[in-house]
Amino acid sequence: MDKYFNNTSMIQVIFKWKWHIAIITIIAALFGIVFSGPRFITPLYKSEAILYPANVSAYSDETFSEQMLQIMQSQEIMDSVVDKFDLMAHYKIGKDYKYWKSALIDEYRDNVRISKTPYDAVCIKVLDKDPQIACDMVNAIIYQYDRKLRNLNKIKRAETVNMYKTQLQIKDKYIDSLKKELNYISTNYGLTDYTSQSREITKGYLNTVDGNGNNINKDGVDTLKSNIEKYGAEVISLITLIEKESESFSEIKQEYEMELRFYLGNLTFSNIISEPYVSDKKAYPVRWVIVALCGLGAFLLSVLCIYVFDKKKSA
Repeated sequence: MDKYFNNTSMIQVIFKWKWHIAIITIIAALFGIVFSGPRFITPLYKSEAILYPANVSAYSDETFSEQMLQIMQSQEIMDSVVDKFDLMAHYKIGKDYKYWKSALIDEYRDNVRISKTPYDAVCIKVLDKDPQIACDMVNAIIYQYDRKLRNLNKIKRAETVNMYKTQLQIKDKYIDSLKKELNYISTNYGLTDYTSQSREITKGYLNTVDGNGNNINKDGVDTLKSNIEKYGAEVISLITLIEKESESFSEIKQEYEMELRFYLGNLTFSNIISEPYVSDKKAYPVRWVIVALCGLGAFLLSVLCIYVFDKKKSA
């Protein structure tokens, strides 16, 4: 073969057989035009959407876009889309076929592409012979993603809401018990206002009459002084505890109400940057590419064959 190529000019052979080569190339291109038509290759229409995740929390070290990608590619979402559009019948796969499940998955993955963009968004592309179904499938994948995340979010939020609710109930009971204890001391020992009553006791010991000239009840002062000495520290401790526990209760309640809002809210978990639309132009096959490849392949093959044939004939 090297001998042939070294002794004969390829260009001379092409010029010598140019009409034959041209005819073969044109015929091959015509075959490409015919066999790339809708009678032989079903045209497919593309619909796509670009979106970013929203209102999500991390499950591991993966990014939010990778998390979105993982969920959208899950078996659960694929099964829901298959059922919604009856893709078994749509793809003409019968259950009598032994490997129908594998064939369905392969067909689905050939027509549904979900990938990350260079800007860390997620792109959903769907090819189908029906442009409306292609668009509807993209919307269905987004809907199922939001639905899946909403369910996961509610499960997670429910656990947190119940935790805060239990904590609030325990703390409320504790504060109530402190108040009851303080109320018992106040009712039985007359310690209703520790600070004011302490001042009154001091004044009672310094003066026998009040500012209006009325006599101060010395026995009452002594009794109150005795009660304050016995229960004053406990009253102060109870008041301090109630204030701290009430402050803590208020902080937990704020967290509880925030979690409850997220739990009850009907959130979406995707920001759609580019909406899917019904295409009016097929995306596959690209006929000019097929025609060009057929023509180029025929040209190269015919040149090679003619070159070898011509060399053998002249040898």
